Amino acid sequence: MRTAIFPARFDQLNAIRDFVTQAAGDAGMDESGACAVEMAVDEACSNIVEHAYKGMEAGDIECTCDCDDQVLTIILRDHGRSFNVTTVPSPDLSSALEDRKVGGLGVYLMRKLMDEVRYEHLGDSGNVLTLVRRLKSQK
Repeated sequence: MRTAIFPARFDQLNAIRDFVTQAAGDAGMDESGACAVEMAVDEACSNIVEHAYKGMEAGDIECTCDCDDQVLTIILRDHGRSFNVTTVPSPDLSSALEDRKVGGLGVYLMRKLMDEVRYEHLGDSGNVLTLVRRLKSQK
């Protein structure tokens, strides 16, 4: 298990991606799986920066990566506004682009790329988003 704390800023997304990519590699994940984890974490962290901390003093994103022989688990903790991503409805992908509601595709992408997406609001202890991806041998 490894944990790092990053300033919740867009210019830190590369560092967060590098951190989770290293964890995915250490877990033995193939390039496709590692890319999926990177994209899901990037979307989650972008949402934290843009929405959870919007208009607030600078905050942090704590990122913990843990793996066993079956899964890679990424835990993102912040102290911004709460937002339960698991309640976001799936977007209507059958409508014409101009008829679609703006937003929601990032959450959809996270759900498609990861095997589990869980959210907890822990009051003063912040928000916890858990992203789980089974290792290739388990898919």
